[in-house]
This record gives sequence, C-alpha cells and structure tokens, in this order.
Amino acid sequence: MMDYSKLGQQFIGGEWRDGRSATRMVDINPYNDEVITEFQIANVDDIDDAYKAAQQAKLAWDQVNPYQKRDILENAVKYIEAHESEISSIIVQELGGTYLKAAFEIGLVKNMIKEAATFPLRMEGKILPSTENGKENRLYRFPAGVVGVISPFNFPFFLSMKSVAPALGAGNGVVLKPHEDSPITGGTLIGKIFEEAGIPKGLLNIVVTDIKEIGDAFVEHPIPRIISFTGSTKVGSYIGQLAVKNFKKPLLELGGNSAFIIMDDADLDYAVQAATFSRFTHQGQICMSANRILVQKTIYEDFVDKFKEKVLTLTTGDPSDPQTIIGPVINHRQADTLEKLIAQGIEEGAVPLVKGKISGRLVEPTILVNVKPEMTVAQEELFGPVVCIIPFETEEEAINIANDTRFGLSGAIHTSNVERGVEMAKKVQTGMIHVNDVTINDEPIVAFGGEKQSGLGRLNGSWSLDEFTTMKWISVNYGQRQLPY
Repeated sequence: MMDYSKLGQQFIGGEWRDGRSATRMVDINPYNDEVITEFQIANVDDIDDAYKAAQQAKLAWDQVNPYQKRDILENAVKYIEAHESEISSIIVQELGGTYLKAAFEIGLVKNMIKEAATFPLRMEGKILPSTENGKENRLYRFPAGVVGVISPFNFPFFLSMKSVAPALGAGNGVVLKPHEDSPITGGTLIGKIFEEAGIPKGLLNIVVTDIKEIGDAFVEHPIPRIISFTGSTKVGSYIGQLAVKNFKKPLLELGGNSAFIIMDDADLDYAVQAATFSRFTHQGQICMSANRILVQKTIYEDFVDKFKEKVLTLTTGDPSDPQTIIGPVINHRQADTLEKLIAQGIEEGAVPLVKGKISGRLVEPTILVNVKPEMTVAQEELFGPVVCIIPFETEEEAINIANDTRFGLSGAIHTSNVERGVEMAKKVQTGMIHVNDVTINDEPIVAFGGEKQSGLGRLNGSWSLDEFTTMKWISVNYGQRQLPY
C-alpha cells in the first residue's frame, strides 16, 4: 500500500512541505469517515511560491530536448502502470469510487498522458507568403507560459491530468489546485507521478488549500496566462470573469444536463443498459451523466418497466466491495442537495417510480416519472443517482426537450437508423452527442467541450495543443521595403 501520509503535503518548487497556513484540512473516506491524511494548507504566500517556481522551471524545461520531454511523459505512464493497484485503492478510499470506476479512470489517464507525450514533437510552426515582395512570414508555436489548473472531486485523477499533462507536454509550467475533497487523487498523487517521471524541479506544483484561505489569489496572480477550471457552472462563471478581467485565458469545463433520447426503433434492452450506465456510473457524479431520459411514447411503458427492473438490481454500499455499483456521494452537502431536489421534484408533480433511501452520504437510486421539461429536476444538473424520465411523441419534440436547458455538454440518441440519429444529433445544442452509445465518453484525440453554460474551449488532441500554446508571427524582409516617406 502507498503511504498516504507522504502525500499529505504541498509540492512546491520540487519540495514536499507543509503549507504556511495555520489551518489543517482533514482528508476523509466518504464511506466510513476514516481519516486518510491531514494537510497543513497553503496560504497566499505558498501560491506565490508555486507560481514563481513554475515560471522559473519552465526556463529549464525550454532547454530539454523534445524527445527527452516525450520520454519523461512516457515515464509517468510507466509509473502509473507499476502502481495501478495502489492508485485504485486511493480512488476507492478518497472518492468513494468503485474498483470498476478506478480502472475506468486510470485507463483514461494513461491514454491522456500518452497523447500529451506527443506534444513536444508537434510544436511546429509555418512559413506563409507575404503581400510584400522579398518578405516571408514565419509563425512559431510557443508554450503559453504558466498554467493554473483547478480540478473537481468527481474524476479528479483524470480531470486534473486532462489539463496538467497536455500543458506540460506543450512546454508550460503548471500549478494545480485540487478540490478539497480530493487532494491526493486530484493533486499530490499527480505531483508524485511526475516527480518520479523526472520533470525539472518546480515545473509542476501542487497547492492544497481552501478558498476561504486564499480568496481569488490563485486566479488573480500575475504569472499564469491560462486558468483551466473544471467544476460547476456557477463557480466557473465567476472564475471565467475573474480570469478575463486579469487578461488570462479561461478554459472552462462545466456542468451538464444531458438528454438520453430513445426512439421507438431502438434496441430496447441495449438502451436500458446504456441509460443505466449513463446515469449511475460513479453515483451519477459525472458532468456527462444522463440527467433526462427521453422516451418515445410508443415504447415508454416497456422501457420504464425494464429500466426500473434493471435499476433495482444496482447495489449501494461499500465501494471497496466488488459487488457494489453505487458508492457514497463525496460529501454531506451533495447528499443534502439531492434530497432537496427530489423533494422539490415531487412537490412540483413528479412521481417517484423508485425512491431510494438517503443514509448519510449513501444515496440509493431514485427514478422520477411524470416529469415535465420545465420542472426543477429537469432543468438542474442532478449530480447523483437520480434520474428523470420524460415521454415524447415526435423527433422534433425530443430535440426541443433536449435543447430546453441552459447546459449543452453531452447526450445520446438510440435508434436502429444510424443516419436518422446523426441528423437528430446535429440539431441538439451540445458539444458532444453519441448515437447508440452512452453519454459518458472521452477520448484522447477527440475534441471535448461544451456549448452554452457547459463551458468554453475544447480539450484533447490538437485542441489541447492549441489551447496551451500561443502563435508568434515573425516576419523577415530579405530586401528593402518601399516606404512612402
């Protein structure tokens, strides 16, 4: 087993040390309340140290041969592979994730780092023609500088790495602030991995802290050029505005309210299985989860019966038990929010086909039917094992319901007519949507991001390379330009 206490410190300037704040943060197991470790949290001076260390170390990273950079990033994958069981254990204990979820997340992380490892060899520029005789225009690709990353609690290992690895691969220094509920999995574990991989000291810094301690200092600091945030739309809106106010580029991956559309010609058994996975994986704590299942009326009753039967087989409990499908939500605040949303939904007229018990952080599945698109439960992101089922009659109605939300992240359409599904998908206002698949998809070379209030920017593959670099125009005049005076 990995010694968690060794990951209970700040990682700043290549050194493991306590933060300077007088406040201690206790990292607990959300299933049984056991203390995993404690942190002396970072204060504003620690944030300053971290950004300065990243800025200085970037100069050393600039001098490393691109092929050596690639090898260092590939070393990170080797380290993960050598410690996969220990990392799985951290995910189970700190996040309440099941071992199935841990394997899924670790696989995503490895693929993301492998893609980022190609970035040092893809920093090519261009030579473009000029309107002036005897002149050429050169475009050079450079790292943006230093990137600040703020990650969430739900898939923190992956969603931290989704920005950290590409930013490093593109030549930047990085400061990462993980969520206070996932400081190891989303933070210090990643520092340990890249330390062992061989990056220059100070290139990646991990600051574990609380907003009450640092306020806006992480975003407002003058050094970072990019702030990459993954989390709620409300917080993302604030961070985006703060970043732009300080002339930094915001990358925002925010909330979702994905529609899972089932047409009457779909494979019903497969649709039930895919809808169940899309809603209940990791307790529904995924921004791409299916919040609303839209079912064509001619198959509505059949689907509801099969879906209920399937959901009632899902076991809720200890995430370390291989039989468990649904573990605890991350904290009491999330459980309380879900309880209030369910109660509000019922008050507004929704009917609980299945109403799971809520015991502390353990939230059993709830299925709400008789849901109208305007109800709160259909408009808000349900970040837990709660799902709405809404009937529709026509394609047009399904698309209108799917679009009746301020979010636009993911979605799915099930039909035996693939091209019909694609044409419908084009009309749904979302950054990503999947025909005959689940709503939860992320691949290392495919553009990932949302529309409307689900975010700004695109990550993965060449899109991440573009986001974490900048283009500089250098022109060369080989002759003498004719000037008017």
